[in-house]
Amino acid sequence: MNEPHRTETPFAATDAHFVNAPLRQTLKEALLRRILGGYYDPGERLVELRIAEEFGTSQGPVREALRDLEATGLVTNIPRRGTYVSEVMGEGLREIYTVRGALEEQATRIVTLRGGCDLAVLQREVDLMREAAGNDDVYGIIEHSVKFHRAIMEAAKNRLLLNIWQSLQIETRTTITMLTEGLDLREIAASHQPIVDAIASGDAEKAAQVAREHQDYFERLPVPVRGGQK
Repeated sequence: MNEPHRTETPFAATDAHFVNAPLRQTLKEALLRRILGGYYDPGERLVELRIAEEFGTSQGPVREALRDLEATGLVTNIPRRGTYVSEVMGEGLREIYTVRGALEEQATRIVTLRGGCDLAVLQREVDLMREAAGNDDVYGIIEHSVKFHRAIMEAAKNRLLLNIWQSLQIETRTTITMLTEGLDLREIAASHQPIVDAIASGDAEKAAQVAREHQDYFERLPVPVRGGQK
């Protein structure tokens, strides 16, 4: 079988944003960008040893990164055959937001009723997202968005809710969403402010509704298309 043609590497593990990132995260996001950028063809096998050699690491972190990506539906593992780029990105990527919306709706209701969420922490993350948007820093928005939502989930002090939320691969899914073309970064950053305001109001049902609507917005966004696909 001939080696697939590579025109360029749209992402490198040495990019500035990832210099200090954990190796597993670096590899996961590198592979993510390659899949969405069309560097790998649908149905192509991702060979752990080859990827490990390319990035100068062992196969263990590569295997972990591929396992994380499998949870998003971007790759499929076939026992005793290997891991392959999924032929179709599928509704699974969008459906995650349906589940996430329900989880964050409940967590927001809980923290508003209890008054147990540090609003200063939430506001700081919103401000940092706005700053990142002003600098066209997509990864800054991803980082602070994940911290914002995690703060709410942790403040609910419901271990099951938090564990299920974490199992959705929130950071990876947020990265996929932020790679959608045409997003207004300032609008994305600002969309978190109503959640802070609703929690501060003390109206638990209003806050829960706002949290759910926030996720509904992202659920309606088009799934990013791989490079070269129409």
